[in-house]
This record gives sequence, C-alpha cells and structure tokens, in this order.
Amino acid sequence: MSLGAHFIELRKRLFIAALAILLASVAGWFLSTYVLDALRAPVLAIAGGERRASLNYSNITGAFDLKLQITITVGVIISCPVWLYQIWAFIIPALLRKEKIYALGFFLTAVPLFLIGCAAGYYVLPHIVEVMTSFISRQDSSIIDAKTYYNFVLKLVLAVGVAFVLPVFLVMFNFIGFISAAAIIKGWRIAVILICLFSAIVTPSADVISMLILAVPMTFLYVVACGVTWLHDRRVAKRVAAMDAELDAELAGE
Repeated sequence: MSLGAHFIELRKRLFIAALAILLASVAGWFLSTYVLDALRAPVLAIAGGERRASLNYSNITGAFDLKLQITITVGVIISCPVWLYQIWAFIIPALLRKEKIYALGFFLTAVPLFLIGCAAGYYVLPHIVEVMTSFISRQDSSIIDAKTYYNFVLKLVLAVGVAFVLPVFLVMFNFIGFISAAAIIKGWRIAVILICLFSAIVTPSADVISMLILAVPMTFLYVVACGVTWLHDRRVAKRVAAMDAELDAELAGE
C-alpha cells in the first residue's frame, strides 16, 4: 500500500471513529445528569457529616460547560469498541500472522483491564476526597469548583485505567520479540522511578496518599509483567533448545 493510500485509510478510520463518538455523545447528553450525581456523591457524603462542602460554578456558563464535558467523555467511553477497532483495523495489515494473534490478545486484554482500572479509580475516589477534605477545619466550608472537581475525578479515573493497561504493552512487546524479559527485569529501578514520576504527574496535587494509591498497583502489575515475560522467554528457550537438539541428532544420523 502506498503512502497516499495509508493517509486515505487513516482519514477513513478517523472519520468513522469521530462519527461514533458524536453519535454516542447524544446518549451521553442524557446520561450526563446521572453521571454528575454519581460524581457528586462523595461531596454530599462530606456535607452530610461534620464538615460543610458543596459543588459550585464560577461563572454563568459553568454548568453548561461541565455538562458538555461530561457528555463528550461519556460518548468516548460508550464508543470505545468502535474507535478501538478502527485503530486495530488500521494497524493489522502491517502485522505478520503471529503478530496479529498477539495484538488481538492485547486488544481483548487491554479493554477489560482499562475498564477495571477506571472502576477501581472510581472506587477509591470517595476515600481520596474524604482524606483531602479532612484537613479543612470544622469551622470552615469547602467550596469546590465543579469543573475543577470533575477534571480531578477524570484525571484520577483515567490514570488508574491507564496504569492497569501499561504492563500489557510490556507483555505484548516481549511476545512479539521487541524486548526480552531480562531487559524488563534489569530495568526495574528505572521502571519504579518512572512509575513514581507518572503517579506524581497525574495526581492532582502533591499529596503522597493519591500518589501511592496509583504507584503501588502499577508496581505490582509491573512485577506480574516481569513474571509473565520471564516464563514466556523460558518456554521459548526450551523450545529452541529442543529444536537444536533434534537438528543435531539429524545431522549426526546422516
């Protein structure tokens, strides 16, 4: 396929993905109220306790802007099977048969892990909000900007979702043959530093609790990826050794 044909194919895939997101955003508009109610729950829990807290809008268009932002986010999530397939369909012609099998396994593994990670991020959200607002004295009120709060939630949920998927990339690259298990294990110090930096960047503030909530599971998944790739390389080495032994036996017989 020529370079021009690749660009035409890319434009086609992008158009289909954008159309799917647009159509899904229509449903997202009607679901945005329920989503906001779910995100507001931790703040209401605080307000019902000893401390006062509420979501507020800093300008007259704040409520509409937030609703539109939630609409697009929900649209992207609902349409993820479509645009993820478009990415898959664009990449797959350049892969070999064995690589296609590995990439398909990655696709089928990454999507559930990403959704599980997002669910885990939402699960820990009330605890983070409670901890962060616990520093407010009982005499004061926590007036939380709604858009800032939503950006905080979105950042946290997506960060945990991405954290669950990143080790799958290491496993896929190892299975394809781009990187060995020895190289992955040898670079554990750099990996831990990068995990801590990533956690510090994606968390909304410089609080250690939020950083640890993200860094600990990422480190655990990295260790799991090291174990999976080590077992894979060991199995491949045994297979190669057996093939070499068979070849040597055939040569000796001749």
